[in-house]
Amino acid sequence: MNIFINMKNNSDNINNLPKTEFYTVRGYRLLEQNIKPMTSAMEDYLEMIYRNSEKSGFIRLNTLARLLHVKASSATKMVQKIAELGFLNYEKYGIIMLTKEGKELGKYLLKRHNILESFLRNLGIADKALLETELIEHNISKETLININLLNNFFMNNPLIKEKFEDFKRLYRDDNIL
Repeated sequence: MNIFINMKNNSDNINNLPKTEFYTVRGYRLLEQNIKPMTSAMEDYLEMIYRNSEKSGFIRLNTLARLLHVKASSATKMVQKIAELGFLNYEKYGIIMLTKEGKELGKYLLKRHNILESFLRNLGIADKALLETELIEHNISKETLININLLNNFFMNNPLIKEKFEDFKRLYRDDNIL
């Protein structure tokens, strides 16, 4: 699932750039694909909406604000932006419902989150797994995520290898201090 929104077709892509212009990594990706990204905050909102509307099919704005520890006015502004992108249906003071596209993207965002959190727990990062996941999840490629998921499944299907990794960490952890 691509977490970007396609914009109008434009010939100004990475191949047509003057050689003297430099961009951030994200800038190069955007130019190459001619797309507009969702911000990290938008992704966090959409993931939370998806997570909490799976059973009922909707979430109320004040519930969303409480879950994200933000003011209702901030949540309203962000929900309106996401609705403008076509991922939500929202009416003022009403309920928030995901569109078909919003459900697809929300499902992907939650899966991405769960894969990364599981990976960090497999590495033994239990106490800060949620924080670390939030920091990583917005800056990872699909290919890397696929390989992390494969590694998670490998550990799950090969518990003896995971135990060897744990033993290795205990033996050499202090030797590898950055």
